[in-house]
Order: sequence, then C-alpha cells, then structure tokens
Amino acid sequence: MVPNRDQSAIALTSGDQNILNSSADAIDGASRLLRLAAVGENLGAEPVAEEARELATRVSEGRFYVACVGQFKRGKSTLINALVGEPILPTGYIPVTAVPTVVRFGERLNARIRTHDGSWDEIPVSELKQYVTEELNPENKKGIQGAEAFVPSPLLSSGMCIVDTPGLGSVFGGNSAATQAFIPHIDAALVVVGADPPLAGEELTLVEAVGKQVHNLILVLNKADRTTDAERTAAATFTCQLLQRRLQREIGPVFEISARERAENRGPERDWNKLINALQVLVDGSGRQLVRSACERGLQRLSEQLLVIISEGRDALQRPIEESERRITLMKKTIAEAERSMRELSFLFMAEQQRLSDIFVDRHKAFFATVVPQANREFQEALQTIPHWLGPSYRRRLMREAQEIDRRYVVPWLRPEQEEAEREYRGVALRFVEMGNDFLKKLSGAGIPELARMPHALDAETGFRVRSKFTFMEFIEVAQPASPLRWLADLLLGIVGAHSVIQNDARRFLERLLETNSTRVQSDILDRVQESRGRLEVEIRKLLHEVSRIAEQALVHARKVKEDGEPAVQAELNRLDGLEQEVIALRESAHLNVARQARNARPRGQHDPA
Repeated sequence: MVPNRDQSAIALTSGDQNILNSSADAIDGASRLLRLAAVGENLGAEPVAEEARELATRVSEGRFYVACVGQFKRGKSTLINALVGEPILPTGYIPVTAVPTVVRFGERLNARIRTHDGSWDEIPVSELKQYVTEELNPENKKGIQGAEAFVPSPLLSSGMCIVDTPGLGSVFGGNSAATQAFIPHIDAALVVVGADPPLAGEELTLVEAVGKQVHNLILVLNKADRTTDAERTAAATFTCQLLQRRLQREIGPVFEISARERAENRGPERDWNKLINALQVLVDGSGRQLVRSACERGLQRLSEQLLVIISEGRDALQRPIEESERRITLMKKTIAEAERSMRELSFLFMAEQQRLSDIFVDRHKAFFATVVPQANREFQEALQTIPHWLGPSYRRRLMREAQEIDRRYVVPWLRPEQEEAEREYRGVALRFVEMGNDFLKKLSGAGIPELARMPHALDAETGFRVRSKFTFMEFIEVAQPASPLRWLADLLLGIVGAHSVIQNDARRFLERLLETNSTRVQSDILDRVQESRGRLEVEIRKLLHEVSRIAEQALVHARKVKEDGEPAVQAELNRLDGLEQEVIALRESAHLNVARQARNARPRGQHDPA
C-alpha cells in the first residue's frame, strides 16, 4: 500500500518531537528541516534525511560552528585549548589535525567519533589523538567521518562550537578535502595567521572561500611572542588589506596573541581579552542569526537533492517500463562510452600539464645556467679559508658549506617561484573543473539528459585541489655519511694530503643540491596537477554512476507500483506531486528568509535595486 502524503511527508518520530521541545525561536527552522527529513525518508534518500535531522538537532539546540582555519603550524589546536581552558586537542610540531574536530559544550569532559558506517562511538578524551591526528591517523586512513569533544567551558555554554580543521600546506591531500567539505556548515570563522607569511597560497584560497560563505571573520595573529612589533604590524596590515580587496568588504581588527602563553598561563595578555570579548559578542549578538542562516542554507541544499529524486521517480512512472529499460540501457551504454571518451578529456588535461611543465622547465634552465657558475666561484673562495683538517672533518665542513651556499642561492629564488607555481596551479585546477563540466554538458545531450539538472555538477569551490608536498633537500646521508669505510677512506686521504678528492666530491654535491632543489617546485606542481586530474576523473565517474543508480532505483519502484494497477500509479504520482510541492515550499521559504536576512543586514539607507 502506498502511504499518502499526510502519513509520510509530515509524520514525525518521537525523537523529532523531542527536537521540537526547544525554544520557540528555533522551532520553525527545526520543524521545516524535520519535514524535509520525512520527505527524504519517504523517498528512500536516507543520507539526505539523516543530514536534515542532524541539522534540525543543531538548530533546536542553538548550536553554531566557528571554524578555526589557517595554514599548518599556525597553532590552531593550541588556540582552541586555550579558549576552552582544557588541553583537549592534541598539539605538536608535526601536522596534527587529520579530520575536522568539533569542540562543544558538555557537562563533563568527553569525546566521541563517527565511524565510516555513520554511527557514533564514545571514547575517552585521552584517546582522541588516535583518530584525529595526522601521526596516528595519516590522511584519515581509518575513515573517521567526524569527531566531537565535550568541554564544560563557559565560552561554549550558549551554543558556540569551535571546529579544529586540518592545516593547509601540510595535509592538503585527503584531509583538507574534509576541510573544504566542511565549508557549507561553517557559520563564522577564526582565521589564524602568522607573520611569515601572513597568508599564503592555499590558505588564502580557503579563507576567501570561507569569507564568501560567512560574514563573520575573526582574525587572529598567533605566536606574537616570536615576532617583533614591526613584524606583527606589517603582517596585520597586509592581512586586512588583502582580504578586504578579495572579499570587497571591511575586515578587522587583527588580534595579536600567543595561544601557547595563554594555555600555559604566562606572559603578557596582549589582545587576548579583546579576542574573548569578540567571541562573546558573536554569541550574544549573532548566535541566533548564525543558526538561522545555517538552517536556511541546509534547507536549500538538501531540497535541491530531493527535487532531482522526485523528478526521476515521476518520469519513471509516466513512461512505459520498456521505455525506461531501454533508456537505462542507453544510459549505461552512454556511460560506458563516456568512460572511453574520458581519454579525450585526458588529452586536454595532458596538454595543460605539458604547458605547465614547459613553463617551469624554462624557468629552471634560466636559473640554473646563471647560478651554477656563481655558486662554484663562491665555493672556490670558501675553500681558501677552510683549514685542511683530518679527512672526515674536512668532508663534513665542505659538505656543510655546500649546503649553506645552496640555501643562499636557491631559497630566495624558490619563494617567488612557489608563489608563481601556486598561481598557475590554481588556474589549472579551475580549468580542469571547467573541462569536466563541459564534458558532462555534452553528455546531457547525448543520452544522459539528467545531467542537465546538475548545471554545476563539479563545483570549483570544492576544488579537486591537492596539497603541496614540497620539501627542501639537504641529503644528510651524503653530507654526513655513516659508512665506516667512507670514514677510513677520508682519514687516509687526509693523511696523504689528497684533499682535492674530497673537494671534488663537495663540488659535485653542491651541483646536485642546486639541481635537485631548483627542480623541486616543478616536480611538486606537476605531481599536484596529476593527482588533481586523477581525483577529478574519479568524481566524474562517480557522478555518472550516481545518475544511473537513481534512474535504476526509480525504475524498480515504478515497476512495483505499476503491478498494482493504474489507481496505484495515480496515487503515487499524486504523492510525488505533494512531496514536490512541499519541498518547493520549504526551499522557497529558505530563499525568502535568506533575502530577508540580507535586507536586515544591509546598512541603513541602502535599498534593493529597482
């Protein structure tokens, strides 16, 4: 028996009723989300229903998310520990956070993790590091979907939740994809910057994406105890000016603090109390508004997904089963052909890779041709001042000199080179996404019209971007060889006065350092482009097969309904129409609320355009 609309779309469980037993201010948003969850359940879209229920719970509890974002080694975890007054998050000098971790209010210290099957497991706070650190869960190999820590902190008692996110520039592989995926759930952001550099590469891209998503940005310049007043002033000014130019709005102030000093309750307070006040103002003045905004964004995003499922279900009922079967057969054939034609797309990707390779090969050749003679002359001059010690000591001294010369020449060149590489990489990543979307659009007119319902199936904001794995090579094993035979050979060379053999080894070592380190940027960006390309191709295939899965699921359901005769078909069509109307109404209410909030947020005297 097909349930009617009143029994399905609006039916609430006892758990739903508990959610609605909250403040009157939160009831409207939570109830709309629960209605959307009921529609999702009725349609068999359990992931959509589950997300809607979780958001409804969050809205009813007045929880809003303040994400702590920034580059690796900015001290984000230490800052959160200092804010909540408990060392609940692991910290260290290596990449720490592997998955976004939500720190929220609780009557006692506690933690829980969400496993790959979606269930929550409670764990002692001391075990949190087993799941959320890069060291013990590299690139989230354990498949943890999320982690929460509960702290009895007054700062969090009014609904604010602080989210520790993976740092960019260190774990921007699988883990920063999790950071990017969390952006739609962010209500405000603590942007943690430093003085060297204030904002760089991928970090600026993420902050810009967050800044377009949310209005409330609180800027923190951490590790103030390690910089001079002049350095902090320059960094704060640069950060504000850059973000104001990118986001086209006023940004600031920048709070200068040392999270480590505050966590250890030592040193000057600097802007610490101002930062706490800014967070409290966010809670008192914007908390409810942030929760409402999160609710409306969720309604819009989830309703779009349900409308695609409803449309496919209706189409399957209205066309003959045989036609649907032929259509799915054609769709699978088109998908199989698309898999083969992905090679054509790969050629376009390869052309971009080659273009990028040519650019950096030419830049490297020009640099290397200039720097090798200069470095060799400097090394020759250094030889005149280095005493001819015992062979092993002499080798170590020459190798150390080669390393120092390599750094003096290569590091100043690498910094602008890496910035140029980052600009080129961002452009290539965007072009890859555009190529992918063009590919999908062509398929929508060649047997998979469902793709037309997803005009931006591949979202450039999500990016398919890969972290830099750049490392500066020192070749310690060459500079300080541990081989006893090498030590004995050097000892003999020193005794017989054959220091020139060691000098020639050091010259070759210097050229190897220069060659290797000056090609690191080129190798790094090409590796990142290759990995981005691979991820994009996987995502395209996932989209194609998801379209097919939805169509097949709709056909199976349509076949069962049609077996009960025309009245059952008409009843199901009526039910889908009712569900669609309900979803559209919920989506439009979200649009209206967003528009109203935008008008309320607009400065006095500024009106809608005619």
